[in-house]
Amino acid sequence: MDFLTYIATGAGVGFAVGLTGIGGGSLMTPLLLMFGFPTHIAIGTDLMYAAITKSTGVIIHHRQRSIDWRLVKTLCAGSLPATALTIVLLKVFFDRSADYSPILTLCLGIMLTLTALSLFMSSFMSSWVKKRQATGVSIIPDRFQTILTFIAGIFLGILVTLSSVGAGALGTAAIVLLYPFLKPINVVGSDLTHAVPLTLLAGLGHVWLGNVDFSLLGSLLIGSIPAIYVGTRVGMKLPDTFMRIILAMILLGLGLKYLF
Repeated sequence: MDFLTYIATGAGVGFAVGLTGIGGGSLMTPLLLMFGFPTHIAIGTDLMYAAITKSTGVIIHHRQRSIDWRLVKTLCAGSLPATALTIVLLKVFFDRSADYSPILTLCLGIMLTLTALSLFMSSFMSSWVKKRQATGVSIIPDRFQTILTFIAGIFLGILVTLSSVGAGALGTAAIVLLYPFLKPINVVGSDLTHAVPLTLLAGLGHVWLGNVDFSLLGSLLIGSIPAIYVGTRVGMKLPDTFMRIILAMILLGLGLKYLF
């Protein structure tokens, strides 16, 4: 029965991801916690799940030439070392995974709340980007873009490793703010491409820490892969703003729950 339940869970989350384009980690980890999995298992398994499910999207964007590789490399230069260091510190300073679970829960609450706020502000950010494109003026000078992108990568590396949340929504928000003249398809493609090595390295780190349930991971993938396709087809016929608001409200409630 558990096997079928986890397949259904993967299908539900996959459908939501296809419907909205975001929300995999934001929904999967809280659901696994509701099923009674320890925080470290939920986060570690979700990171591997994210790396696998996002990889097919990167192939598509690569074929469409919608990836800004310079941007991706700059983000990775900050995020991947930060991810590796975070994993090593968890290993060195804690004897058991359960010992650092409160830290993971706190980071999960923070990232869920920030993700929800970024979704609520998506319409405002879209308007802001259009104004910047119309005036041809960015609030961030070009000479600061690289260093700020690198710093954003560091924060994403640390927080995604500790929560499994934010590689998509917060990564997109950071790119939009730093590169307002980048085409939307390039924003999505670049963020997705950065998310794959980030979640893969973080996931492998959690494998090293013993935080990944591979039977659970397999069940989730069986359900989610076809559901993502179905959700994408259905999402084309539904209002994007409405779906994002519903998702944001759910994530905000979950974020506040884990924070307080």
